[in-house]
Amino acid sequence: MKSPVSLCTGVTYDRTSIQRWLDSGNTTCPATRQPLHSTDLVPNLTLRRLIHHWSSSSSSAADVAVPHRLRGGDILSELRAASADPVPALRRLADFFSDDENDEFAKNNLVDAGGCAAVLVSILVKKKSDDDDNDDGFLETLEAAIRVLALILTSDFIEEKQKKVTISALISDLNGSVSALVSVLKKGSSLESRIDSARVLESIIGSPETKPAIAEEEVIAELIRLIGPSDDKGTMDRRAVEAGLGCLAGIAGVRRARARMARLGVVAAVTRVLAAETELAQGEAERAMRVMEAAAGCAEGRAAICEAAEESVGAVVGRIMKAGREGAEAAVAVLWMVCHYFRDRRAADAVAAADGGLTKILLLMQSGCSPATRQMAADLLKIFRVNSKSCLAGYDTKTTHIMPF
Repeated sequence: MKSPVSLCTGVTYDRTSIQRWLDSGNTTCPATRQPLHSTDLVPNLTLRRLIHHWSSSSSSAADVAVPHRLRGGDILSELRAASADPVPALRRLADFFSDDENDEFAKNNLVDAGGCAAVLVSILVKKKSDDDDNDDGFLETLEAAIRVLALILTSDFIEEKQKKVTISALISDLNGSVSALVSVLKKGSSLESRIDSARVLESIIGSPETKPAIAEEEVIAELIRLIGPSDDKGTMDRRAVEAGLGCLAGIAGVRRARARMARLGVVAAVTRVLAAETELAQGEAERAMRVMEAAAGCAEGRAAICEAAEESVGAVVGRIMKAGREGAEAAVAVLWMVCHYFRDRRAADAVAAADGGLTKILLLMQSGCSPATRQMAADLLKIFRVNSKSCLAGYDTKTTHIMPF
């Protein structure tokens, strides 16, 4: 095995082999034949270290690993040299990290010990003060460097230690890094490059010192554009929505950024995501609810929600039971702020008109939610003067619910 990963059944496989099994349409564990309730592949770090220890002490295994290690090192050496065009080397480096046949220990070593992170960031910020930012060659270089950074920061075979090294390198010249990432968000030649830029941005949002720099209007505007339609037909790209929402949910932690997000149209954008006919993953729905909650936390955001209450409130109610616990609690907070705190009649009417809206609030209230959410749910039910019996009587569903009362 080069990359041992475990399924939800607890059985460990080589990543390439089990991925081929899953991609062929199989939905069972090859060893146990049990149905898979999740196809997530979790890296088996203990076994990976044992394999590394064995391969380091085995001359035959070392002979296999060394060529890959040399290949990555050679590409880095080429990038460090004064090359007129680093794009070809950057693309080969992206191929090196994305190729499952390459040794994962060599990939991890290349990030830190090989100095890959520092080299990539130096390329990313090299021309940050030049006047020719619109040059196609410059943009192509940024896209190629960001592609490699995105692979390092989002791949589960890269250890957390190496990811932290890469994030530290990016933060060491935060203004230069953010400027380059925003340039690609705005002018990227493809949706893929814009998604990569958002993913790198999301990875550096976690530090308190980085959020103010990222919470600027230009960044927020581009992220809102990213979660919007990706073509003339109004189609939304799932990867773009996931990356954009991840960044916006992180930025929402900055209080002064919430009004900016509302002014730039985040409510309408998130409403489109929640109301889309395509099924959202739980994580995506949760992030969307968190962003909507942040918008509802400022006067501009509440006004935007209430102005289009039928669409916005209806979308929140429609996804409330499909957003996970945190997402559902964020949804209740949104409804509480516009219906109870802001006391907007349009929002209240939208909740009452939503299919099964009041019952969903009641079910969440009784599902072990936090005390604060339970109180907000109770306040909402008081507004509509409903009790458990009347609420359940109007719940049109074929599913039988056994309630504890």
